[in-house]
Amino acid sequence: MSTITSGAAEVELAIGGMTCASCAARVEKKLNRMDGVEATVNYATEKAKVTFREDIAVADLIATVEATGYTAREPEPVRTRAAPGAVPADEEPDELRPLRQRLTTAVVLAVPVIAMAMVPALQFEFWQWLSLTLAAPVVTYAAWPFHRAAWTNARHGAATMDTLISLGTSAAFLWSLWALFFGTAGTPGMTHPFEPTIARSDGAGNIYLEAAAGVTAFILAGRYFEARSKRRAGAALRALLELGAKEVTVLRGEREELVPVAELKTGDRFLVRPGEKIATDGRVVEGSSAVDASLLTGESVPVEVTVGDGVTGATLNAGGRLVVEATRVGADTQLARMAKLVEDAQNGKAAAQRLADRISGVFVPVVIALAVGTLAFWLGSGAGITAAFTAAVAVLIIACPCALGLATPTALMVGTGRGAQLGILIKGPEVLESTRKVDTIVLDKTGTVTTGRMTLLAVHTAEGTDETDVLRLAGALEHSSEHPIARAVAAGAAARVGTLPAPEDFANVPGLGVQGMVDGHAVLVGRERLLTEWAMSLPAGLRRARADAEAAGRTAIAVAWDGEARAVLEVADAVKETSPEAVRRLRALGLTPVLLTGDNRAVAETVAAEVGIDPEHVIAEVLPQGKVDVVKRLQAEGRSVAMVGDGVNDAAALAQADLGLAMGTGTDAAIEAGDLTLVRGDLRVAADAIRLARRTLGTIRSNLFWAFAYNVAALPLAAAGLLSPMIAGAAMAFSSVFVVGNSLRLRGFQAADR
Repeated sequence: MSTITSGAAEVELAIGGMTCASCAARVEKKLNRMDGVEATVNYATEKAKVTFREDIAVADLIATVEATGYTAREPEPVRTRAAPGAVPADEEPDELRPLRQRLTTAVVLAVPVIAMAMVPALQFEFWQWLSLTLAAPVVTYAAWPFHRAAWTNARHGAATMDTLISLGTSAAFLWSLWALFFGTAGTPGMTHPFEPTIARSDGAGNIYLEAAAGVTAFILAGRYFEARSKRRAGAALRALLELGAKEVTVLRGEREELVPVAELKTGDRFLVRPGEKIATDGRVVEGSSAVDASLLTGESVPVEVTVGDGVTGATLNAGGRLVVEATRVGADTQLARMAKLVEDAQNGKAAAQRLADRISGVFVPVVIALAVGTLAFWLGSGAGITAAFTAAVAVLIIACPCALGLATPTALMVGTGRGAQLGILIKGPEVLESTRKVDTIVLDKTGTVTTGRMTLLAVHTAEGTDETDVLRLAGALEHSSEHPIARAVAAGAAARVGTLPAPEDFANVPGLGVQGMVDGHAVLVGRERLLTEWAMSLPAGLRRARADAEAAGRTAIAVAWDGEARAVLEVADAVKETSPEAVRRLRALGLTPVLLTGDNRAVAETVAAEVGIDPEHVIAEVLPQGKVDVVKRLQAEGRSVAMVGDGVNDAAALAQADLGLAMGTGTDAAIEAGDLTLVRGDLRVAADAIRLARRTLGTIRSNLFWAFAYNVAALPLAAAGLLSPMIAGAAMAFSSVFVVGNSLRLRGFQAADR
């Protein structure tokens, strides 16, 4: 492959037909063999990100993918529901329906087949023919995706787990047909008695329909749950785009017109009332207000804006009336760029290679070679064609891993079920591999380590002033304001002194605070400059309190009434009570905690000191794009990074991290971008989640070991022609029961003491 020049083009292709991680690797390998092409294929998102020379046509890339046995197309852009012609979510086609139908068919029909084969008491006179009738649709219709994938792989000289499943189920079914129609298995009253002996058999009286039907049902169940998890891969992008306003009030001269956001153009002026979302990125041309941008920036303190200031789409107008002129619309907005960041992070994330697929890359060719060798050996030894084929088919049947089909789904089912009881949601098996390697955990500050909302933390009073009076008068006045800081003061005052009086007069002073009459007192609450305008100043003690609060990154609010400065209130985003304990538990798991925030350095260091994070591991004043860069930088240093966050501004970083843990109390965008979701807002659950994920991964690994150990141990007996159907059935049942029992041990997992 030649070096790509600076004039290279880039395209994203949607890849269809992949059934396992090795399929993605094959497509990636084929694309990278093209001269002037660099490609990364992600099995989870079913997309290929391709950089190529400008003299190469996209059609050539698509042709290469199709020649490999898969489909490729340029994906349609993600649209919000407000976009013209967008399909409502509840009307979108269900691409899982065919797989769900095949799984339902397989389960309903396979259960009685397995029961009759394994329980001699159920083997009535013609049970084998009923088994054939029930198993036929399972092996043909339900297992068709495996047969199709195996044929595609064979055409390109490859073998995956699909190959082994198709060969094993087909061999079991076809041999059973031969035994029923041409052997002695179709005789009325035939049974499979329990005979714990190893003896050579010609196979004429043996049927393996339960293996064919059971393996198909088990593997389909695993594929269905995997596909359902993959379907959510794009949900982070949809959640991000859904955060924006759907309609906007555009000013047409003196007339106000409500239009969809998609119709907004650069230069249009639009109205934003208190409590409404800002429709798109723009510049304030009229009015002043406080804008809550915490979802996008992580900054916990609202931003005061006035004429000439820039504002960002999807942020919330928490104060007065604004008129904004649109400067960026559509794909150019910060929200759209964040959606692109999430998508790029997901596509660039290395696909987690499923253990079964990795092992099958060696196991499948070895089994096929062993079956062919067995056939040749017995034919050459003069044992007869029936005995030779019996031994060769037995090799394929015993190699088809019934327990392997249960290894991952059962452990994942029990582990995720136990996790749900503890407030932990695990998205899929590929997530678990990341937890084993993680050595660094990046903690978003706002809403993760802290409560995510402004809280009244302290009250400093002047000499001779009662704290109750301060809270009652200041809280009453702030209760009439919609400003987030004012709401924090009012809530804190009400919690401490009870019902607040109603002000007789109230006025908002833009950018400075509020003033009014409460219980006959002329009250001022706001910045120190508001008091200065009324010829008042803070006494020395209150000035020190204000300076200390600001040094710690907190917001200091001055309170005065009747011509005198009376108090300074401290407001900030409070640390959750459980966060220090959570950090200690994360350290105990061998993780290095890093605090990452869009807030200023003083705030970040104060919070870090309170929860026990070292100052050198504090990264502050970081924008959303910067959070992704921080995660990439840590990964470039050789660290395996976990990220815990809850806001839109964390979504891209969660997707980029090796392991993303989303707080369930946060936004949908963060939750969908994360690999693990912590239902409660308690950071201690993050430590429990990593422990549970590692324990579940360990269970899956032990399940896989014993599933393959059973196959490997039984293969020599099959090749020697000594494998009786009852011994095979009993061994397969035992391995399956062992795997299920091993998985059920996860039900005993306990969270750390609260």
